[in-house]
Amino acid sequence: MSRIRDFALERYFARWEFAAHHLVSASDCEPLTVRELLAIAGTSADVLGDLRLAYAESAGGPALRARIAAMYPGLGTDDILVCGAPEEAIYLAMTTLLGPGDRVVVQVPCYQSLLEIAEHRGADVARWPLVETERGWRADLDQLAALMVPGTKLVIMNTPHNPTGWLATAEEQAAIVRLVDDRGAYLFADEMYAGLERPAGARLPPAATLSARAISLWGMSKSFALPGLRIGWLATRDRDVRDAALRYKDYTTICASAPGELLADIALGRAEALLARNRAIVDANLALARDFAARHGDLLAWRHGDGGSVLFPRLVRPEGAKAFCDAAVEAAGVMVVPSTMFDWGDAHIRLGLGRKTFAAGLAALAAYVA
Repeated sequence: MSRIRDFALERYFARWEFAAHHLVSASDCEPLTVRELLAIAGTSADVLGDLRLAYAESAGGPALRARIAAMYPGLGTDDILVCGAPEEAIYLAMTTLLGPGDRVVVQVPCYQSLLEIAEHRGADVARWPLVETERGWRADLDQLAALMVPGTKLVIMNTPHNPTGWLATAEEQAAIVRLVDDRGAYLFADEMYAGLERPAGARLPPAATLSARAISLWGMSKSFALPGLRIGWLATRDRDVRDAALRYKDYTTICASAPGELLADIALGRAEALLARNRAIVDANLALARDFAARHGDLLAWRHGDGGSVLFPRLVRPEGAKAFCDAAVEAAGVMVVPSTMFDWGDAHIRLGLGRKTFAAGLAALAAYVA
């Protein structure tokens, strides 16, 4: 098996996330402190002092899995697999589902591991691109149907979408689920930004609640503003898929961390309060980003998104996104992620709307381009 490619986006963050003065492309929401989380939950810090730092259950503690399952109507505790991080969940699903020659259709642009692990497993990967319009991004379902040739094993989609902010409608989601079911394939639904829809009432049901052949990914890193917990999970009614991933987990983390599971359980007990807090930050920054784009039409062509904490406007400057972003971080300490980090040409940048420092980052970017 060939060497897996470097993870371009993560290597870019490793280089600049803690060195740049301003981040305007972070995909998570403003991280909470433990004190803030416990205050929102109305919980005493004694729960941490009393926690026994032993191994957790491999599948995740029953209390946490029950808490998670309650967010998936029709699913039970045994339909949930808690992982050490969302990235581990992706790795487990792709590794246990796919082998050489399996046909996989992946929505692009995408978080690299959604595509890269499938290719590294020897799968035959077909790319299903989102379509850019002046009003935003849309999905071509006819193209998806054409890409799903007989024998297709897996379709991988992400909504709310990173990096574009595209949000499927309920009708589009239902059509994708029907298509996958009719072709006898599996659906891997990356739902990491669920809960950050605009408006909140546009939230889609988890794919795992719509089909027994769907696998939903969610976790604490993005919409819950707790990336440091390193807790994610898979939800699926397909017990064979869940059990295969659980067995493979013995070769990765074995189990998640006990403090991470405890704090995730506490956070999910106040899930709607956390989501409302983070939507408010995203909404305020969305207004700033839209105004910035309007004032800098020689820099950006606005591309709206209806969900998540990221957007993907078009850069209209001639030097290209990679050169522009490299210069911005080197000269002004402003980290902007170029579309080259997503294998999506050289003409877009990702904006991250979830941080309270976004306004200061935009101001620094404006000063740089001036």
